[in-house]
Amino acid sequence: MRLDVLAGALRDQAATIADWLDDVPVSEYSRPSALTGWDVRTLLGHLVVTVSGAVDVLGTRATNAATPVAEYVARYRRDVLEVERRTRAATADRAPAELLTALRAADPVGAAAGVTPATVLAAPRGPIRAGDWLATRAVELVVHADDLSQSLSERRPVPLERNALATATRLLAEILATRAPGRSVELRVPPFVAVQVIAGPRHTRGTPPNVVETDPLTWIRLATGRVAWADAPVSASGQRADLSGYLPVLS
Repeated sequence: MRLDVLAGALRDQAATIADWLDDVPVSEYSRPSALTGWDVRTLLGHLVVTVSGAVDVLGTRATNAATPVAEYVARYRRDVLEVERRTRAATADRAPAELLTALRAADPVGAAAGVTPATVLAAPRGPIRAGDWLATRAVELVVHADDLSQSLSERRPVPLERNALATATRLLAEILATRAPGRSVELRVPPFVAVQVIAGPRHTRGTPPNVVETDPLTWIRLATGRVAWADAPVSASGQRADLSGYLPVLS
């Protein structure tokens, strides 16, 4: 996907989240969110950090070789305390309206001008290609949009922008393929991606003997540990069509 399209996906998903939150009463922001230890206002603050950080990093350049994206996201758990610190600092005592203004103000499209997908950026967890960087930001926005939907479940869910959803779906499937290489199982997440994973007998013709198929949002929830394999609406056929030992790929 072109970098301007990726940047536009971030902008559009951030704007959609802000629009969704516009009519949420201020009192609701103190409700516990779907993320342990964070209320809804803190989750909004984290989204501000995500989008403003995406913009800031697009302005950097790194001289070292890019970190493979699967390795980059594996460092999230290592840096969880730093993520918590930055989120708390960005949220501080800011009112929800101020945070919504900041979420809308970040301009990833403008920041991406003159940057190519292969440009290596100096991101918080190491050098990374610009295309991979924005794809990881799309995952963050889509996952946390869904977290907001779960946090305020009496409201209609946050709409997920097609390009952001497609990017998140594909990246998480590609990370699984990197971590569990092979061709014994085909993971299908229509309409966005199909990948072959897990070592074993190689499939070459016809219908694969081991197939896992689900919808994009269910796949994203599985891949990020929001839902357990046993509880997910997944179609799985074949003796090897059990991905529970390989999930989540991001947590």
